[in-house]
Amino acid sequence: VWVDEVSRPGVGPKRRVTMKMKEGVAVLALDAEGFAHLVRTFRYAVGKESVEVVQGGAEEGEEPLRAARRELKEELGIEAEEWTDLGLVDAITSQVYSPARIYLARGLRFGEPETEATESLQPLKVKFSEAVRMVLGGEITQGISCTLILKARLFLEGGAGGSE
Repeated sequence: VWVDEVSRPGVGPKRRVTMKMKEGVAVLALDAEGFAHLVRTFRYAVGKESVEVVQGGAEEGEEPLRAARRELKEELGIEAEEWTDLGLVDAITSQVYSPARIYLARGLRFGEPETEATESLQPLKVKFSEAVRMVLGGEITQGISCTLILKARLFLEGGAGGSE
């Protein structure tokens, strides 16, 4: 966290508080039957449970795809053959530096999760169309999750780019 005094011509100095977090990744795992594999977790900052895609921070020097593979394996025990990079998301641009690379993962193999002791995640499996409905209906509100689910929908319908 840092504080800067910023001034512009004709405007008095203003204090800007900014927080920098490690770069992150987010993964939407979609199986061959059309189910999205999400997580449900309690988020202290908003004081409620949140339904989200798999997410986490990249370690120092870790490539985003490698971090995405690690997070998916740790949180849900899933490995994927096919990865589509759907771009970069800046979740909160006004006060927080926290870019996240977002991925669609398909060709899934299921195993046991390897969650950290500090994580309390409940797997949630819903039809992908239901996940889209949950975003549009306000049941999924976490910004990166909303963006990833909707970009994945556009990509799968042939309307958005991605690179494999």
